[in-house]
Amino acid sequence: MARPLSSSESWNSSLEFLRSLVCSEGCSPRNLSSLRSESPPAPPPFSLPLLVAVTTACALLFAVGLVGNLLTMLVVFLFRELRSTTYLYLSSMALSDLCIFLLMPVDLYKLWKYQPWLLGNAVCKLSQFMSEGCTYSSILHITTLSMERYLAVCFPLRAKVLVTRGKVKLLIGLLWALALLSAGPVFALVGVELVNGSEPECRCTRYALSSGLLSAMMWVSSLYFLVPVCCLSVLYGLIGRKLWRRRDSCHRDRSHRQTVKMLGKEEGFKIEHRSIKTP
Repeated sequence: MARPLSSSESWNSSLEFLRSLVCSEGCSPRNLSSLRSESPPAPPPFSLPLLVAVTTACALLFAVGLVGNLLTMLVVFLFRELRSTTYLYLSSMALSDLCIFLLMPVDLYKLWKYQPWLLGNAVCKLSQFMSEGCTYSSILHITTLSMERYLAVCFPLRAKVLVTRGKVKLLIGLLWALALLSAGPVFALVGVELVNGSEPECRCTRYALSSGLLSAMMWVSSLYFLVPVCCLSVLYGLIGRKLWRRRDSCHRDRSHRQTVKMLGKEEGFKIEHRSIKTP
């Protein structure tokens, strides 16, 4: 039984049939190349039901993330009692998350219509740069906040001297500068290029592939994941050990206090008993 032809095979057979009609008396290479270039448009990378499901989930996340992060920043800005160092970190992280959520429509556009790219080269580069920069900023903020918690738990007196609002604001500015500087090579990493000589697409540039820039950025992204994970594991392990020892010392202090109370009561009873015996 003959196997049914797929869509690509039927297209190829139709194209060969057209070539045989046009080139019945001989074809030049230019005519052949023009026929090859008339290929069907690129199909979407995902099926329609999957795209609808992903878009619906992203729309819900966009609404919740936009409202939640805006409220976090607004509350910290309006209430002075919430302007502690911890809430300064949280409001800065809310800003980076807000920027990521605002870029979500561009990502959805890439899923629905990656060819041709109609938003321009600047939007292609800036969207990817802001996405990488805000991600790096959130990672640095979480790591720095964990270091502050370690100082507050293990060295409380030193933490009061080192961790102040002015120093934290300066540190947050430095974290943003480091994150955006690390994401700077993205401007050369991505761009709008023609695919098959006709369709513009926002993609990794040929320069990034040939120069090794893509591999370097992969290493940077890996370090931004591995180093914070190791730091957080060590810091929270030390915090847990400190709290465990503090609990044991509290138990010992409580038992010592109970022993002192019992001895005090016993001595008081003896003194009272002696005072009763003496005439």
